[in-house]
Order: sequence, then structure tokens, then C-alpha cells
Amino acid sequence: MIGGSVALALKKAANAPLIVGVGRTQTSLNEALNLGVIDALETNIHAACSDADLILIATPVAQTATILYSIKPHLNKQTIITDAGSTKSNVLACAKEILGEQFSQFVGGHPIAGAEKSGVTAAKEDLFLGKNVVLTPAPETNIHAVAGVTQLWQKCGANISEMPAEDHDCIFAAVSHLPHLLAFALVDEIASRPNAEQLFNFAASGFRDFTRIAGSHPEMWRDICLANKSALLSELTAYQDELDQLKQLLEHKDGATLQTLFERASVARNNWAQNKK
Repeated sequence: MIGGSVALALKKAANAPLIVGVGRTQTSLNEALNLGVIDALETNIHAACSDADLILIATPVAQTATILYSIKPHLNKQTIITDAGSTKSNVLACAKEILGEQFSQFVGGHPIAGAEKSGVTAAKEDLFLGKNVVLTPAPETNIHAVAGVTQLWQKCGANISEMPAEDHDCIFAAVSHLPHLLAFALVDEIASRPNAEQLFNFAASGFRDFTRIAGSHPEMWRDICLANKSALLSELTAYQDELDQLKQLLEHKDGATLQTLFERASVARNNWAQNKK
């Protein structure tokens, strides 16, 4: 979905580049070609990379090392490499180890956009319009590479910001990775009950809204959780502390403190939603 949406957005921009798709299965590549998402498909890594101005790695993050190893022998000194993974410290460490001198051509990136759907059929040309994209260049990163990746995302209509990879991972452990983990956990717990069918039949909008992201790509989120383990464990501990507090308030029938907590959370959430508008 991410790679396909970038391709569709670039096709709408002026001076659209030639877009070559490389994937794990011939079926998905044929589908992308038939849908007009890519201009050509390639299974030969040398042919795909030899004349490339820019390579975007839009895969689950655990695939990054394998892909970097495969493309490294075929890179030229002008090729810019970037990614769209949701974790950045591990990706940059991997790129630095594998690419060596060519690490300066790599720019870590994370588009803050998407949905619970996956695959090229879910691609949308306006997916990144007005959305944030975080770049995490290293001190060694070539400024021309950063400029090239910035231009790529600007052509997709995105807003660009930069930050260190470590800061990125701590932030998104709290506001993205933890919510996904909680949604998966709640649905799995409900689904494992003997009366799961009855529970799901009566679940309504609150359950739907809270658990929407549990429909996301399992492989991708497995990789994200493992890659950002330390920061995510810290967020889980903080969340468990909050749950323990709620449990104590319920046990002691402390309605006043419970309402204060709810009011504080409600104001924070509504302010966030208003600012997003």
C-alpha cells in the first residue's frame, strides 16, 4: 500500500519518473502493473537498480537487511536509497553496517499515513496529502540525498520533518506501536473466549473504533514490535501502571478520582482532535 501510493502520487506529479516495481511474488507485481501503479516490473535486481535515481524500500522492516544486501552490488554513486519503515534506529544501524561507504546515500524515512489494509490494491494517490513524513538522516548522510528524499515526499503532498532515529522510535512507541499492540491484544482476548461469537455480535462503534487497527498487516506489526522492543516495553510498563491505578480506583469505588482522570483524558483527546483539524 505504501509503495503503491507513492507510485500513484508521483504519476500525478509533473515530470513523473519511470517507476519500476520489485516484489516478492510475481502475482503482486503483475497486479501492480495491470492497475497502472508501476510502469515496469523486474525480478532481476541488477536490472532494477543499475540506472535507478532513487530506491524506496517499502516492506516490513525485517526485510530491510536482505534487500540492502541484494541491491548493494548494483548501486551507483548517484543512487539515493530510502525506506518507509515504522522503526528507524534498527534500519539505520542495518544500513550503516551493510552499505559501508554508500551509507551516506541512505536516508531513513517514515510516512505517518496508512490504513489497516495492505497490498497494492489498497494504494491511493492522495494517501500522503497533508500528512507528515519523518526523515532521520544520520550525521554522515549526504545533503543531496536528503534533498532528493524530501522532494520525493513533497511531490506526494506530504509535510516533511527531521529528527534523530532514537527520538522517532520513542515517540512512535507511545502513539503508534503501543495502540496497535493493545488493539491486537483486546481482539485476541475476546476471540479466545467460549462466547466470542456472541460478544462480537453485540460489539458496536466503540469496539470498532478502538480495534480498527487490529486489522493491520500481522507480519509488518510483528517486525515493528520486535524492532522497537526497548521503547515499546517502556510504554507497556507505563500503560500497565495506568491500568493498575484504574483497577485500584474501581476496587475502592473512588468515583471522584475516576471522573477526574476521565475528564483529564477527555480534554487532552478533544484538544488533540481540534488541533488536528
